[in-house]
Amino acid sequence: MKAIVDYGPLAAFLVAYYLGGIMAATAAVMVATVAVLILAWVVEKRLATMPLVTGGLVLVFGGLTLLLEDETFIKMKPTLVYLLFAAVLVIGSMLGRHPLKLIMGSFMNLTEPGWRGLAHRWAGFFLAMAALNEFVWRTQSTEFWVNFKVFGLIALTVAFTLTQLPYMRRHAVPEPGQPG
Repeated sequence: MKAIVDYGPLAAFLVAYYLGGIMAATAAVMVATVAVLILAWVVEKRLATMPLVTGGLVLVFGGLTLLLEDETFIKMKPTLVYLLFAAVLVIGSMLGRHPLKLIMGSFMNLTEPGWRGLAHRWAGFFLAMAALNEFVWRTQSTEFWVNFKVFGLIALTVAFTLTQLPYMRRHAVPEPGQPG
C-alpha cells in the first residue's frame, strides 16, 4: 500500500505530462493523490501523517497552478516539502524527539546519538534537495524538471539512503546476546 501511495500519483504525473503537458500532469497528480489517500483509508483504516501532509501540499500548490495557470507553484512544491521535512527533523531533534524513530523504529533500533545524527544527516540532505529542486526548475526546461522530479529525486534519495547504511549499523543498539 505504501508504494501505491508514494508512487501512484508520481506515475500519474509523468504519464499525464507526456500526454497533455504540465497542467494535465498537475490535475492528474491531484486526482491520483486524493484517490490513493482514499484507498489507503479504506484498506488500512488510517492515514499516515507524511502522505496526508504532502497530499495537502499537492492539492494547495496544484490548485494554485491550475487556478492561476502558472506552473511555478507545482514546481515549488517539492522544495517546500523538503524544507518542511528538514524543519521537522531539526526541531524534533532540538526537542529531544526523533521523528525518524517514529517512522523507522519498528525495523531498526539506534542509540539516541545515532537517531540524532541520522536526523541531522537527513535534514542536510533535504535542504540540499530543496536547493537542487530550486536550481533545476529555475534553470531548465519544464520537461527536464519533470524527468528530474520523477527519476532524479528518487534516485538521489535511494543513493543517499544507501550511503547511510554503514552509519546506521555503527549506531545500532546490539540485540541481546550479541557483542556490543
